[in-house]
Amino acid sequence: MTPRVVVGGLGPAGPDLLTQAVRDAIQAAPAAFLRTARHPAAAGVQAVSFDSLYEGAASIDEVYAAIVEALVEAAAEHGHVLYLVPGSPAVAERTVALLRVDERVTIEVLPGMSFLDLAWDRLGVDPVAEGVRVVDGRRFVVEAAGERGPLLVAQCDTKQVLSDVKLAVDDGGVDGGGDGDGEGSRVVLLHHLGLPDEQVVEVAWSELDRTLEPDHLTSVYVPVLGAPVASEVMRFYELVRTLRERCPWDREQTHASLTRHLVEETYETVEAIESGDPAHLEEELGDLLFQVFFHSVLGAEDGEFTLADVARGIHDKLVVRHPHVFGERVADTAEQVVRNWEQIKKEEKGRSSMMEGIPSALPSLLYAHKVQRKAASVGFDWPAVADVYPKVTEELAELQADPSEEELGDLLFAVVNVARHLGFDAESALRGATAKFRTRFMEVERLADERGLVLGEMDLAGLDGLWDEVKAHVAASSGSGSGPGSASASGSALGSAGVSGPSASP
Repeated sequence: MTPRVVVGGLGPAGPDLLTQAVRDAIQAAPAAFLRTARHPAAAGVQAVSFDSLYEGAASIDEVYAAIVEALVEAAAEHGHVLYLVPGSPAVAERTVALLRVDERVTIEVLPGMSFLDLAWDRLGVDPVAEGVRVVDGRRFVVEAAGERGPLLVAQCDTKQVLSDVKLAVDDGGVDGGGDGDGEGSRVVLLHHLGLPDEQVVEVAWSELDRTLEPDHLTSVYVPVLGAPVASEVMRFYELVRTLRERCPWDREQTHASLTRHLVEETYETVEAIESGDPAHLEEELGDLLFQVFFHSVLGAEDGEFTLADVARGIHDKLVVRHPHVFGERVADTAEQVVRNWEQIKKEEKGRSSMMEGIPSALPSLLYAHKVQRKAASVGFDWPAVADVYPKVTEELAELQADPSEEELGDLLFAVVNVARHLGFDAESALRGATAKFRTRFMEVERLADERGLVLGEMDLAGLDGLWDEVKAHVAASSGSGSGPGSASASGSALGSAGVSGPSASP
């Protein structure tokens, strides 16, 4: 005969809600198994728990598959076994669904009371009349996509699941006249129904994952969703979590090991912006977003923070830092906005100096720009760019008199000041100039190769001549013959600054 698995429901709470059929099956079974011993009705039941599988598996799907294999093997050995699951075997039990289609065993189900029966009673809701749909908290983004409610979200067993549910909804939650983030946007947390510590708590959508410590006996009732599920964002987040669970490389990563990749993706995004190609920028922003999501997954695994915390944190910070938008403070110019921002930040962080918090590991030009901008926010600055030019001349003279690293640094610092006053980013300007030089030098290499010339064997006049041709070609192509990039704009083919030679400016 085909081995048999008898599945019994433990009900939604304590042993007082067990059916007599399940009680009899427990007494008669040659071998009994519990999907989890973390259930009030499981106390005192002599059975093998599958809790250890949850701790060792890489994903929940692996857990379910392993449980089925263990039950099939045990049924083959004993003829039949008893498998006890929380609530009802017919409600939200993936392992039971897998057993039903497994041809190696037959299955007999002993119905049990579902948590749904208690939920409808506590909510005062008729699920048929109201059209309530039950969805799995771990698959909320997939199962509730496009839904408007009402929804009963089951198996919200961790704060991560509650956070994912909250994050998956556009505009912050449910309809109700609120702003999507506070009062008016409300849901109901159902926790430990039927037990002495039962809680039925109506909370704001923003407090969904911050009200209580959830477990496998926690659900959420969502009356009406204010907007469809943000499926693309959560679908991507689920992908990152899946990679973390199943990919050997992703499993090994830490915040520290990802630092290099975060820096690389940031620079590639900057390069995409400079390219002016929207498709390229879209792609690089995706790569950068992957880094943000990856770090958020790592934070969630360590119980430190979630993606929702990251989003909420930056949201709240931006609201506080823009009192001229969300408060009563007035700021009519960009300079006033920056001044307010720096003052608020100083007070917020409890810093004695506004220079605190500037990362010293920033690229040097950007570092100088930030330091100058901080000082300028309280008026410590040159009135106009015309006042900065003499400082550049002064620092250049000092470098010529004392060619030291310190004097070179002073000159560069003064040049950054000029860039800031002109509204340019010195880092971007230098990157652009370097990219232009690189492109033109590659053209010099191409010309030399076409003519059978070896650059390393040419004299300076020959190199200067090739450079002159490249600049003239660029000027002709752009329709300008006398701009800074043209040959005629300089006394030298290489030097738009009047300096001849391959090391001159492009």
